[in-house]
Amino acid sequence: MTTKPEPCGLLLVDKPQGVTSFDMVAAVRGTLHIKKVGHAGTLDPMATGLLVIAFGRATRLLSAIVEHDKTYEATIRLGLSSTTDDAEGEIRRYDAAEGVRSLNLATDLQQARQQVEDAIGRDFLGTIEQVPNTFSAIKINGKRAYDLAREGNDVELTARKVVIGEFTVRDVRQGYVGMADATCPLSESADADHAEPVLDVDVRVSCSSGTYIRALARDLGAKLGVGGYLTRLRRTRVGRYALPDDASGCVDAKVDRERVITAHTERKTFTNREGETITRNRAVLDTPYGQGAERTAWVLHHALSMLEAAQGAMPTVAISGEEAVELRFGRRIERVVSQDTVAYVPADANERSEADVVAIIGRANAHQAKPITVFPVQ
Repeated sequence: MTTKPEPCGLLLVDKPQGVTSFDMVAAVRGTLHIKKVGHAGTLDPMATGLLVIAFGRATRLLSAIVEHDKTYEATIRLGLSSTTDDAEGEIRRYDAAEGVRSLNLATDLQQARQQVEDAIGRDFLGTIEQVPNTFSAIKINGKRAYDLAREGNDVELTARKVVIGEFTVRDVRQGYVGMADATCPLSESADADHAEPVLDVDVRVSCSSGTYIRALARDLGAKLGVGGYLTRLRRTRVGRYALPDDASGCVDAKVDRERVITAHTERKTFTNREGETITRNRAVLDTPYGQGAERTAWVLHHALSMLEAAQGAMPTVAISGEEAVELRFGRRIERVVSQDTVAYVPADANERSEADVVAIIGRANAHQAKPITVFPVQ
């Protein structure tokens, strides 16, 4: 009896605000009824935008995709700080060292913008060192930094090198805010509820994997001596995959409006093992169908195939059926590759309706390639 092959592919999901990346993975897992689902790069609950989700055999490509550079659209609020460097933390007045404050928040708007752009050009482009926020997902002795921080432990993270390819100021707005609401709209004049002068700066950042945009907001605010944190964050591009609203100018970016799946949040109430009633957000994929096989088929129709996923993850090379057999037996083939590459048999060469993605291969010597990761026959 032949078993039906497990579906595999890649989904480009526009994550809504208020749910975690794991919530999105759970939504895909529940819709496709498949256990093997993962994502390429976490987005905080506050953030929206592109989440690349792989399922089935395509999850083996995630380690390559997660290393790709990314583009974000964000708003940095200068003039206050946050314990988490974003709008989810406790908002505080910034305690600048004497003589450090270099940005006058009440100055002429164009002059303030110039000061911000000068600081970015001087200190935040190219290869820089960045200390991640203590409320990050980085593991310390097997435990997440944010869990340690919430338990009241002192968390010390070391600086790491990241590369900032673009850090463009798109708009600036002056005004006054209160400290009770981290994302409250700007008031043109100060009053009892809006006493803190701030500068909201809309930016676009293209950067290497591992860059924390909220750490950029924190460090830019510190450099200007006024403090800073994120009030908005949206990821528009991951490597070659991009959302329709991406404006990064990446020549390799592939935008397919018809393939992007949006989602929304719903409130879910349940009772945990301790008998407590818990209410939290859950992610729901936007499809024309409520439940059942039609909903699953609709999502699969919007997925990138295994070959399309591979082409977005790394270089690819077409091979013969005979070479595919050699690779699947762990043997080398005569191919010159300079980096990890996906080897596949084209659809018209193996009399199948789809290409057969065989293996990730790497350089063995000057004229041979060896299998690094082998994919089973589907």
